[in-house]
Amino acid sequence: MKLLVLGGSAWLGHEVARQAVGRGHAVTCVTRGLSGSIPDGASHVQSDRDDDHGLEAVAAVHWDAVLDVSRQPGQVKRAVRDLRSADYYLFVSSVSVYADHGPLGQDEDAPLLPPLESEVMETMETYGEAKAACEKAVLEGLGADRCMIARVGLIGGPGDIFGRTGYWPMRFANPSVEDGTVLVPNAPSLPVEVIDVRDLAAWLVQNCERQLSGVYNATGDTHSFAEHIAVAREVAGHQGRLATADAEWLHRHGVEEWAGPKSLPLWLSDPEWLGMNARSNVRAKDAGLVLRPLAQTLRDTLEWEESTGIDKPRRAGLTQDEEAELITELG
Repeated sequence: MKLLVLGGSAWLGHEVARQAVGRGHAVTCVTRGLSGSIPDGASHVQSDRDDDHGLEAVAAVHWDAVLDVSRQPGQVKRAVRDLRSADYYLFVSSVSVYADHGPLGQDEDAPLLPPLESEVMETMETYGEAKAACEKAVLEGLGADRCMIARVGLIGGPGDIFGRTGYWPMRFANPSVEDGTVLVPNAPSLPVEVIDVRDLAAWLVQNCERQLSGVYNATGDTHSFAEHIAVAREVAGHQGRLATADAEWLHRHGVEEWAGPKSLPLWLSDPEWLGMNARSNVRAKDAGLVLRPLAQTLRDTLEWEESTGIDKPRRAGLTQDEEAELITELG
């Protein structure tokens, strides 16, 4: 298979390209810069997709499959225009395209946000609308029988530079205070879905091989937050106490939800967002998506966290000083 990966140096794109090379395919990665490395065995074309002729170097080639991870509608529209001769187009979208994140267990037929009218997503505030516009461009430009839309949920596993899946096993393995206490939000029933980047990439490559069409929620299995924390403690060998804090107390002390500085990753307190990590993945699993146990994902992520240094700057979680101060305050 001649596979064109529009991306390939960042986390998911790199893993897709790496696995595709490993399966014997001829892989070409198109990137503007290098946010990481191109996998050994893959070819690299440097190009700016914001340029109207940015894909000119690869447009004359016949591709068996194209995989696109862009969030910019203009980039996707130009790719659909210029790569129309490709046999198959797989667009990696997001569950953020859905209009309502409150209900649990929604499938792919749930209502979507209106597509972004602009060709440029200026801020992450319109990420869902931008991805919806990208989906629309692919489906309308190529036809549903020649493409697939993978609506991806929270990705985890080794290489998680966003820090959301690595924080909990890392913190349980490296507590901030001497007695091993770790601060957790009081949200035991909160749904959490994590799909291992390796499982997602394997499924995407296989779908390019068999040219599977349709729309799929590519998410992990749903666990409760309590179950997720229990697995993270187990893989870390944590024996300390859990200091549990309610949402009101955490908000009052400046702790953020989900991700970012001074946050407790994966935590959400707004009931209107409870369903974001509780979407049905039945259609994808029926189509061959295989998920490894959560314990394996978190164990491997912990190994990666420690191999890259637990003191590295984080994009999610509490610093040791922040957590220690909060534990002292909580009592």
